[in-house]
Amino acid sequence: MDIRNIAIIAHVDHGKTTLVDALLRQSGQFRDNQQVVERIMDSNELERERGITILSKCGSVVWNDIRINIVDTPGHADFGGEVERILGMVDGVLLLIDASEGPMPQTKFVTAKALALGLRPIVVINKIDKPDARADAVHDEVFDLFVSLDANDEQLDFPVLFASAKNGWASLDSETKGADMTVLFDAVIHHVPPPTVTDGPFRMLATTLENDKFLGRVLTGRILSGSVTANTTMQALDRGGKQIERTRITKVLAFRGVAREGVEAAHAGDIVALAGFRNASVADTICDLEVTVGLAAQPVDPPTLAMVFSVNDSPLAGRSGKKVTSRLIRDRLMSEAEGNVAIRVTETAGGDAYEVAGRGELQLGVLIETMRREGFELTISRPRVLTREDPETGKTLEPYEDVVIDVDEKFAGTVVESIAERRGRMVDMRPSGGGKQRLHIIAPSRGLIGYHGDFMTETRGTGVMNRVFREYGPHAGPVAGRRNGVLISTGAGNSVAYGLMGLEARATLFITSGVAVYAGMVIGENSRGNDLEVNPMKSKQLTNIRASGTDDAVRLTPPRRLSLEQAIAYIQDDELVEVTPDTIRLRKRYLDTHVRKKAARA
Repeated sequence: MDIRNIAIIAHVDHGKTTLVDALLRQSGQFRDNQQVVERIMDSNELERERGITILSKCGSVVWNDIRINIVDTPGHADFGGEVERILGMVDGVLLLIDASEGPMPQTKFVTAKALALGLRPIVVINKIDKPDARADAVHDEVFDLFVSLDANDEQLDFPVLFASAKNGWASLDSETKGADMTVLFDAVIHHVPPPTVTDGPFRMLATTLENDKFLGRVLTGRILSGSVTANTTMQALDRGGKQIERTRITKVLAFRGVAREGVEAAHAGDIVALAGFRNASVADTICDLEVTVGLAAQPVDPPTLAMVFSVNDSPLAGRSGKKVTSRLIRDRLMSEAEGNVAIRVTETAGGDAYEVAGRGELQLGVLIETMRREGFELTISRPRVLTREDPETGKTLEPYEDVVIDVDEKFAGTVVESIAERRGRMVDMRPSGGGKQRLHIIAPSRGLIGYHGDFMTETRGTGVMNRVFREYGPHAGPVAGRRNGVLISTGAGNSVAYGLMGLEARATLFITSGVAVYAGMVIGENSRGNDLEVNPMKSKQLTNIRASGTDDAVRLTPPRRLSLEQAIAYIQDDELVEVTPDTIRLRKRYLDTHVRKKAARA
């Protein structure tokens, strides 16, 4: 059977997974009466909650006796490492772009990688039925983007389709509504070349890794040459050709629809998953015993942000989590780094904490949330950017990001002023329709840490901000941190409504009454710039005298609840986030007040 291998790439929320749903349905993968959930490829619990794709996933459809292997990729820049390694597995890309938003930062980032690999794109302008769609203008913007990315003549001669993935149709004309996805299937078959196959023994580059509770380690990749059958003895080589292990292939799995099915044999050009290896990992070569040279893997951009994960040593440690030791935390982080090439884990000097480096706050936040749901307890430090040294001048270089902001016109001035305080500079500002302005800003990653909460406040929750790594540039100088201090508990116990009532006038509280607290725990934000030590357990003194008005019921304002990402962005260098399966708390790094004062003087 002929094969086509394609990846669907797009900015977050431009409709990739919805498009895959339509392709699966119209290719006959499901019965007419079969109940199928929306965004079936987003099978992860966190993906469904957040409405974004986090992990790359494979599926396949058959159209006119040709098998089309489809790889659904993440749309958020923090998960760009997933996209970079996937591109080496396919022969063409479906570039999906929103008909009103046009090319966004992640579109540019991924498209640059695809064009550099020589892949021919098929452009699909999606959501063509939106009231504010501007399909022809977006088409021109895509062409300008390709020119700016040095696309060759063959890549610039790209086919364009107009679609509504939600309604399941595509068309060759922006003014004509299509009947179904037939034109898209035909475009893939005619414009994406069959996989390049070389003669010789079996060779496959491992592109993704996952652990299956029944099969063990499962490695997915595209077969470059030869064929493989179950129960065959194979070896794994590293990039230098050194043998990692030699084992028997216990299972050969091919993608049929959204499921993996065991097959007797798989041949060159197909995307398959192999089980049976214990030590082989991503970027290793799975091959026949006679092969001595490993395959070259695509380089992945290095991480730009790091946090320190350490053991939870608060007085409330161990009450809700089952995995609390440094050994368990280390094993889990090393397992994550093995399968996720965009994450790097290093041990700190003490041995009880680990520095985890990744692409951004969202990527590391998803890892922390996943560990929290698995029963881990840990403390997280404030994110810090990873700097470099310029080899020529010896000066410090820090990561910069492209920031695209869509905001109402009346809030644009406030946002520009706030970004300028964080050492960002605006390079473009233009109306985007509907009374909104689109701002293109270049800013240091360091200045953007924790800004999203302020941004939502400045725009009354109506602004949309997209960020993607741009380059390393000169150090931008000092950036102002959080303006307000915090309220710190002076003792341990349960908070009391009467004690909290007296604090409301001078602070925004993070807790309500009846919550377990301890000395050094952060319970609110001070209205002034200094930290304030308070007693949230103060109770009313009981007397024999009764007076009018003294027994009024205590009514507290609902507390400000911080999500995991908000808490990580909120803290300063002397604070930590305590993460448990049940709660997320803020605390000072040093719980004892005397130790804190001593550290501040040092």
